[in-house]
Formats: sequence, C-alpha cells, structure tokens
Amino acid sequence: METAKQVLLYDHLMALPEGLTGEILNGQLHTQPRPSGAHTGVESALQIELGGPFDRGRGGPGGWRILVEPEIHFVRDLEVCVPDLAGWRKERLPELPRDQRFEVVPDWVCEILSPSTESKDRGIKMGIYARYGVSYAWLIDPLKRAVEAFELSAGGWTLSGIHQDDATVFLPPFEAVPLELRALWG
Repeated sequence: METAKQVLLYDHLMALPEGLTGEILNGQLHTQPRPSGAHTGVESALQIELGGPFDRGRGGPGGWRILVEPEIHFVRDLEVCVPDLAGWRKERLPELPRDQRFEVVPDWVCEILSPSTESKDRGIKMGIYARYGVSYAWLIDPLKRAVEAFELSAGGWTLSGIHQDDATVFLPPFEAVPLELRALWG
C-alpha cells in the first residue's frame, strides 16, 4: 500500500518543470538541471559504443538492453534513480515497461560525473545501487577523462580498475568487445 509520503514525493517528481531531472534517493527528492555538453557527449558516445555490439548484436554478442536515463524504481515511487545509462541482460528484461517505471534492477549502471553531481553519484547513488544488487557500475569523469569500473562483491563495491585518456579497455560486464576511451571524449 502506498504511503502519503510516497504519493507526495512521486507527485512532486512528476510535476518538475522541463529542464530538471528528479530522483527520489533515500526518501528525499533530489533535482538537477539538464547536463552539460561534455556530459551529454560522453553519454551519447557510450550509448553508441555499447549499443551496437551489446544491444543490437552488431560486432558483438548482443543480449543486452542499454538505455539512456531510465527511471528505475527500486521501491515503487519511493526509491527512484535515473542513472545516465543502464543495462539489463535481455533474459532479465525481455520487454520494456508500458510506462516510464523500470522495476527490474539493472545489471549495470553508469553515472557521468560533474562537479555538481559527483558527491551524490559516488555517495548516495552508489550506495543505493549496491543495496539493491546492481552487479556492475561505472563512474565516468569527462573532465579527468577517466572511467572507474566497479563490481559488486559481498554487498559492497570492489574497484576493478581506473582507466584514462585514450586507453583501449575491456570492462566488465562488456569485456567481450574493446572500448576505445578516446571515442568518449569527443
């Protein structure tokens, strides 16, 4: 049964003006303006790099759904995260939801850091992702031209690597195809 707080928070989230993105994290409504050009460029490039081989199966194994800014409901209308990108193995998410609510925990999430969101992404959101069992998470810093890859182990994050600049990497869970980081930096 929905509580009054759930309804109120989600109503506020849905009523946000255009140009604001909202999330409900640990029972609090958080908002931020639309991202910068550098952020959007990395997000778009990563969608292209992963989407072809993993979502569409072009030059890679397929079997994934890679989506930009899905509204993930870990607890319906009370714990709502909007990662920059998220991925599900297709056997776990065979069909997209009819509305905007994704209620299946993703297998992978990616947050693109900015000075205004880094503490929330690293602290609050990574904690939520671990609590609900997201298996893999990437944090990308366009200013530092760096990707940090994490794997969930015993309920906490283990850093599997930090990669920078123009490196070519094989990052879990997408290690079947090389990722050339220079493609992300525009």
